[in-house]
Amino acid sequence: MTEAPATPPPSRRRHDREIIALAVPAFGALVAEPLFVMVDSAIVGHLGTPQLAGLGVAAALLTTAVSVFVFLAYATTAAVARRVGAGDLPAAIRQGMDGIWLALLLGAAVVAVALPTAPWLVEAFGASDTAAPYATTYLRISSLGIPAMLVVLAATGVLRGLQDTRTPLYVAVGGFAANGVLNVVLVYGAGLGIAGSAWGTVIAQAAMAFVYLVVVIRGARRHGASLRPDAAGIRASAHAGVPLLVRTLSLRSVLMIATAVAARLGDTDIAAHQIILSLWSLASFALDAIAIAGQAIIGRYLGANDSDGAREACRRMVQWGIAAGLVIGVLIVLTRPLFIPLFTGDTSVRETLLPALLVVALTQPFAGVVYVLDGVLMGAGDGRYLAWAMLLTLAVFAPAALLVPAFGGGLTALWWTMALMMVIRLATLWLRARSGRWIVTGATR
Repeated sequence: MTEAPATPPPSRRRHDREIIALAVPAFGALVAEPLFVMVDSAIVGHLGTPQLAGLGVAAALLTTAVSVFVFLAYATTAAVARRVGAGDLPAAIRQGMDGIWLALLLGAAVVAVALPTAPWLVEAFGASDTAAPYATTYLRISSLGIPAMLVVLAATGVLRGLQDTRTPLYVAVGGFAANGVLNVVLVYGAGLGIAGSAWGTVIAQAAMAFVYLVVVIRGARRHGASLRPDAAGIRASAHAGVPLLVRTLSLRSVLMIATAVAARLGDTDIAAHQIILSLWSLASFALDAIAIAGQAIIGRYLGANDSDGAREACRRMVQWGIAAGLVIGVLIVLTRPLFIPLFTGDTSVRETLLPALLVVALTQPFAGVVYVLDGVLMGAGDGRYLAWAMLLTLAVFAPAALLVPAFGGGLTALWWTMALMMVIRLATLWLRARSGRWIVTGATR
């Protein structure tokens, strides 16, 4: 593809302004997502350890069911941003509408599978006899909110591609606040227990999806973009998302294997693992804010045929990722006496999670680079490489994690295998970024 004449690369200050303008609101929105689970964990944790263990299994299954379709956000962000860079807003929004229709179809299919298979999934995941009933209850109710969750993903991708991360922030904050209030009212006020926590999350997610649809539909009408489902466009969106689906399935497999191993270590270990996983997800989403900015910025530069701008932006975002990872790692260590009591009063759970939590803190600088480069390659539409790289990572991680119980290892040993997973991801992504093969300009890749 012929490139337009290269323009002088933007200054570092200009890149910083672009990153801050997109990453700061994205940070707030991304932090709100794991806070949904953290609020549930904090509230359910005070009902008892079996309830928290059940939530740990159900939340992992539910998060997997939704997160495998995160390509609805990532692929849509990259595709919309390219068209924005090329100056074609109607086509950009039309691309986003195709993603939203695809989200509704996928959401309905997932609910149809999840409802009847919930008990089997919980049993297959290794939940104990005491935790299984709570896990099944939470999973069945929460699965009803999956279509809304997928619409939120797709619509968020549309707005990010349009270089708007403020609206997702406002919606996420409103959804988080509603989820917290609903959980307290339904769990304690109405006495519904873990079922109340699940219903609170479903209601909050449905409200968020409604707000997103209103915003996107208004934008479509303003620019004359059609709202009707287009079979060819939906198929194109699905095809573009397949490599990212493979990549995400591989990553979710890593997390599911880790949770399954923790579940087999006992209720204390899975309860501690659930708390650590919630905090690890929070840190990951915070780092991913820079990656979200990268998706939008890289896509826009490549759509505008500015390969030099894309390279400079990538370089600067890696520096931001390292700095952010260092800060988050230090914060985890310094604030652990403050947040651990919020989740559990069980002394054995606290003693089990502390050393594993320190492993998480040590890996954050590496994670910062991993998430940034992941976002850069997504913004470039380099999904095929991301898929193969993550499959390689899974192939190394799986046997290492599964051997932990066999060699008498505990939760800390399990989290060292998670650190190994991050190192492998760092190596594969760094090699690709340095090669420059991800740089393909134009309105489409």
